[in-house]
Amino acid sequence: MLPKVNRLKHRHDFTAVYKSGTRRSDGTLTLIAKKRTNGFTKDVPSSSPNLSNGSYICVVPTRIGISVSQKVSKTAVVRNRIKRQIRAAWRSLLSQVAEGWDIVVVVQPPARQCNYRQFLQKLKQLMAQVEGLNGN
Repeated sequence: MLPKVNRLKHRHDFTAVYKSGTRRSDGTLTLIAKKRTNGFTKDVPSSSPNLSNGSYICVVPTRIGISVSQKVSKTAVVRNRIKRQIRAAWRSLLSQVAEGWDIVVVVQPPARQCNYRQFLQKLKQLMAQVEGLNGN
């Protein structure tokens, strides 16, 4: 499972990403990403060198949602396996992703033949295309 703050859960959040997000696709996965600005405040020790006044900063965590329709597979077992593999890939990739993104991954039917490593590679490539990785 992804940490709770990194899950995109509500219908209105998915709709907002679908409407105004940047789309990138490789035939297996479609990544829709939208930069977010609103977040929550987090306590930071006053000894932090980046803060001059106050002890609060705005943290906007990246949230991720995965959509696997019945077009991919009629059986829930296969759809759930794909979602588990994609979530595992995101867990290892999350530290490299810049903060403040809402991301929806839409799985296409050719993804049935992919494994964890292929999902990880494809997600890295798609995030690099939308400039969502740290350092971009």
